[in-house]
Amino acid sequence: MRSVFVFPAGERAEAIASLDQRLPQQRDPWTLDGNLYIDIDDEQTGYLFSDWDPDDVTVLEAAVGHHPSWAVQIDVSGRIDGTAEVHRLVALLLEHGGVATDDYSAHPWTLEEIQSGTVVDGLRFFDFRTYHELHREH
Repeated sequence: MRSVFVFPAGERAEAIASLDQRLPQQRDPWTLDGNLYIDIDDEQTGYLFSDWDPDDVTVLEAAVGHHPSWAVQIDVSGRIDGTAEVHRLVALLLEHGGVATDDYSAHPWTLEEIQSGTVVDGLRFFDFRTYHELHREH
């Protein structure tokens, strides 16, 4: 599984309501086409930041202006590419601001950067193909 963490601006309840509206009659986790598994993770009851490098957390804090205590975690099945689905869901969650991170860089991506295809350190958001090419992984 590949993972994306979305740190939307606004309250946790707003993110949950948005997911409930677009993915009705499900939760814990929400799923999109059986290929994206979406849940809320936090530090109090979950594992948010438990395996993050402290420097990556510091970069995230600087991007959002505080230490976030929760995130929307999106796990992407290896059965699909997932790029279009992830971009669509992240756009929904970041429509009022915030940032997203992925497994491939420590950069906190804004919606504008994601949608414009901004390249940071040779990678775009959720750019697993280029990441694997750069690291010679197959």
